[in-house]
Amino acid sequence: MYLIRKGTVADIDAILQIAEQTWWPTYEPLLGKEQVAYMLRELYAADKITKQVAEKQQTFLLLIEGGEPVAFAAYSPREEDADIYKLHKLYCLPVTQGKGYGKILINAVANKTLKAGKRTLDLNVNRYNNAKSFYEKMGFEVIYEEDISIGPYWMNDYVMRKKL
Repeated sequence: MYLIRKGTVADIDAILQIAEQTWWPTYEPLLGKEQVAYMLRELYAADKITKQVAEKQQTFLLLIEGGEPVAFAAYSPREEDADIYKLHKLYCLPVTQGKGYGKILINAVANKTLKAGKRTLDLNVNRYNNAKSFYEKMGFEVIYEEDISIGPYWMNDYVMRKKL
């Protein structure tokens, strides 16, 4: 049994723990230890996530199983085009993978996007991440490649889009 609720500043520690436990097994084989450590420090610093939540820069949805947060998604309108929503983050604890929680969270974000009157949802995924095939099964298609500088490192991504 699970429930989904909106994340608050009180959930920052849980969000950071899920990110930490998910990033290492997902990204270390792709990016290496140094880059993962750097990106976690840069992208998942407590003050940055707190600001995203508190200032409503991104809406966080937490999936709760057995009273504990085990997965989260974060989304917002795209800065450059408010008619398109962007799924910024989607992470499920490794022990929960295969339970369908990623699909449940994507569908929840898609429903929120539709409720906002928008019909397009974008996301970025590392070009070597196995999650790409999952997103394709969820109806996303690659629309272009994007290389994003993060300090001395690069995120080599596909931008994927789903019409809702």
